[in-house]
Amino acid sequence: MHDRTDAALGTETKICGLKNRATLEAALDGGAAYVGYVFYPPSPRAVDATQAAALAGMVEGRAKQVGLFVDADDETIARVLEQAPLDILQLHGGESPERTAAIKARFGLPILKAAPVATAADVAAADAWRDVADMLLFDAKPPQRPDALPGGNALAFDWDLLAAAPPTGAWMLSGGLDPDNVAAAIRACRPPAVDVSSGVERARGEKDPARIKAFLAAVAAVGAGD
Repeated sequence: MHDRTDAALGTETKICGLKNRATLEAALDGGAAYVGYVFYPPSPRAVDATQAAALAGMVEGRAKQVGLFVDADDETIARVLEQAPLDILQLHGGESPERTAAIKARFGLPILKAAPVATAADVAAADAWRDVADMLLFDAKPPQRPDALPGGNALAFDWDLLAAAPPTGAWMLSGGLDPDNVAAAIRACRPPAVDVSSGVERARGEKDPARIKAFLAAVAAVGAGD
């Protein structure tokens, strides 16, 4: 994970919520920089440590492996790491800056911290995690409905919020991205990296290899000047 120092750099991509070999291979073949596994049982994209470990054997350094946790305790994270060789811990719940720092100190892995966004104040509030997280992930604030998840709700927020106040340090854009709109999102706020989950699914929780490839191609096309 790195800060964006040159506007000409291509945008990296994270494919999140992978559950099987076909979709992971599509992500790797398409050049994803990050592949993500969800360790949050309420999610339709959730896997366990054994499943993630089996998938990890396919990666062999071709991408960084990210484990998504939501307000998990140390024991839960430790059990996953005993089997799955994660490179990055993604914290997608209400983890405070203090809790984020404690997780980083306990496990010694880089932290990707999600920041839910609906307003300019939400973007500014994310600075509280800047010194303890290695990268911030700006995602749409979850809707107020019973089936809403902390992320992966297929909702976008106003990208101009980030264009108006460009984040410092390393960061990633998420929330409602798909093969059809990701180019516009990149042009709007020039994120160093983009993250997608629901936007490359054929049904909720079921990734589509063709949509993964289309998303990665769309991102690459922007980097190549279309």
